[in-house]
Amino acid sequence: MWLHPFSRKVRLVLAEKNLDFTPQIERVWERRTDFLALNPAGDVPVLIEKDGTTLANSQVICEYLEEVYPEVNLLGYDPVQRSEARRLTSWFDVKFNREVTENIVGEKLMKRFLKLGEPHGPAIRAGHANIHYHLDYIGFLTEKRKWLAGDNFSLADIAAAAHLSSIDYIGDVPWEEHQAAKAWYDKIKERPSFQPLLEDRIPGFSPEGVYEDVGT
Repeated sequence: MWLHPFSRKVRLVLAEKNLDFTPQIERVWERRTDFLALNPAGDVPVLIEKDGTTLANSQVICEYLEEVYPEVNLLGYDPVQRSEARRLTSWFDVKFNREVTENIVGEKLMKRFLKLGEPHGPAIRAGHANIHYHLDYIGFLTEKRKWLAGDNFSLADIAAAAHLSSIDYIGDVPWEEHQAAKAWYDKIKERPSFQPLLEDRIPGFSPEGVYEDVGT
């Protein structure tokens, strides 16, 4: 699913590790029998290896890729670094997703796309209020560190960027009020792994604002 942050997270990890892969759109709302056989939970992402190995859940997939393809390290080089990367990955995948992504992308775009009714105004307003706190936190972290979890680009940066890129698609990230967070995000947008995400398009919904801009 194009703007699904957890799918984007896995795509970024695969690209950072220079692994060839073929993305396939899954209309999860159709609940296809063949897809449910792969993942009874009925959600994405799902990774299928050449030997038929099938994995679901973005964090499970990312941890698997880190173990099986360790040439590019995305968790850190000691237990403390890895713990911090995992903590921040969970922060964005759980807290940010619940407080911001679901309230903005879920209500403003996915409800319309899936024809699930009118957006819920209070939820959208809550998402817009909550995003400032998270952008401030990104700014706080990057004032002390080169990347979110330390000196090395990690899964924490990938998870945060995956969620923010989904919101940026609809132009709802107040970058002008959070320059430190924007500087961090601009560095990620310049990475080759990120370019395919900037080419994503939701049928009937064009990206807004500076979504496609790199280096601005």
